[in-house]
Amino acid sequence: MVGLNSGTGGTFTAPAETHTFNGILFDMDGTIVNSTDAIVKHWHKEYGADAVEIPGARSLLASLEHIKALWAIVTSGTRPLVTGWLDVMKLSHPQHLVVAEDVSAGKPAPDCYRLGMDRLGLVAEERRAAVLVIEDSPAGILAGKAAGCRVIGLATTHSIEQLRESGADWIVQDLRSVTLTSGCVGVHGTIQIDIRHALER
Repeated sequence: MVGLNSGTGGTFTAPAETHTFNGILFDMDGTIVNSTDAIVKHWHKEYGADAVEIPGARSLLASLEHIKALWAIVTSGTRPLVTGWLDVMKLSHPQHLVVAEDVSAGKPAPDCYRLGMDRLGLVAEERRAAVLVIEDSPAGILAGKAAGCRVIGLATTHSIEQLRESGADWIVQDLRSVTLTSGCVGVHGTIQIDIRHALER
């Protein structure tokens, strides 16, 4: 794969890694869809064609739904905006959603991701220690790290350098690099994730 930001330093050639998580928390815009063009046109369902699905998002969300994995969307957007985009794009809806009005302090504060873990039922510290956040923005990466999560940074909207400086554990081009392995749900409902074509450290 050729990276959108590969010219800013590094190559997406790191060996594949497999990691186990108890749940996954996704940001929305820039992570699942990129709605910048449609927002400029004053978002409405008729502008669905102006949104761009992040490559790999559909298959990853569908695979999580198929195995009934614990996952949620944690976004600085509003509930109608998020559910509207998921409907327009015909993408899987999470059972749990954290939006801007649910927390008093937005990203980079960790409140939203802590609430996301609560809503997934991951209350015990040992369960919360193995949660994956998938983000595209420096503020979101900082929020995920401050909440104690491992974070994948997507190089879809910001430079590699910004993602590095924010402390992302892995940096990939898009969600095609993040897939479930076979037999991914264990006794305790854990999720095994393959991370491929990450940025070389």
